[in-house]
Amino acid sequence: MMTDTEIRVKGVQILAEYLGDIEMERFIALIQREPFDYTQWRQNIDMDQSIEEISKQAMNLREKISR
Repeated sequence: MMTDTEIRVKGVQILAEYLGDIEMERFIALIQREPFDYTQWRQNIDMDQSIEEISKQAMNLREKISR
């Protein structure tokens, strides 16, 4: 079993690899700033979508909520 620190490090590495440093930081900021139910979010993801498509949908939703 991994420690909490190991999980955090691995998570940041994966996010950086797939999103890049700037988008990774934005993703983390979004998670910390807004109420977030990971289980519900995960169930609503279409597994055939690319990370870019998911990111675009998330940004559109954020913009809609911010209005």
